[in-house]
Amino acid sequence: MTTPGTDARAELVRLVARGVDWRVDPARALRDPARARRAAVLVLFGVLDSHPAGAGGTGHVPADLDVLLQRRSATLGHHPGQVAFPGGGIDPEDDGPVGAALREAVEETGLDPGGVEPLGTLADVPLPVSDNLVTPVLAWWSRPSAVAAVDHRETVDVFRAPVADLLDPARRGSVEHSTGHGRVRTPAFVLDDGVVVWGFTAIVLHGVLDALGWTVPWDVHRTVVP
Repeated sequence: MTTPGTDARAELVRLVARGVDWRVDPARALRDPARARRAAVLVLFGVLDSHPAGAGGTGHVPADLDVLLQRRSATLGHHPGQVAFPGGGIDPEDDGPVGAALREAVEETGLDPGGVEPLGTLADVPLPVSDNLVTPVLAWWSRPSAVAAVDHRETVDVFRAPVADLLDPARRGSVEHSTGHGRVRTPAFVLDDGVVVWGFTAIVLHGVLDALGWTVPWDVHRTVVP
């Protein structure tokens, strides 16, 4: 078990260097990865405000370490109402996944990209429901700025999620849902007010936290309803 102390950024840098094995369930495989739409998400860590985690920390991460998330509009065609990372499709004019993730984050949350330090990219993760192949971009918020939902047709809320709360076993569980290849169980996190992080976002969060060695044992058989 790794204990990051106050140097979570250094742990994230090392994670980029060694990578993450997503161990994707075959039921989540893309029909044709070569023809999938390329996309990127910004997985942005840092001290996003002065409020510590509600769980008071787990002993494995600083209580003030956060990750930036947003809640999608319930009227969207894909992933309506779900909690997600800022991100979207990679356009030809973007500077690869990093450029796309930063551009989308600015458009969706209004953050100042000058305060964001991209640390690197992780292996692509398939997102079969929208036929996307998504590159997670790990980043550190070295100079936090104000954020809010910019376009309420797409995003209804932008918020911090304390990492210590995400690691709290009482907030962990699994969601069972259908895919084009059958039913799967994937990790889930229960935030304040009963908001559930599941699907692609939870898979990435779980993979990153587990690869960092920060995960606290939790009941994978506990079913959470999104």
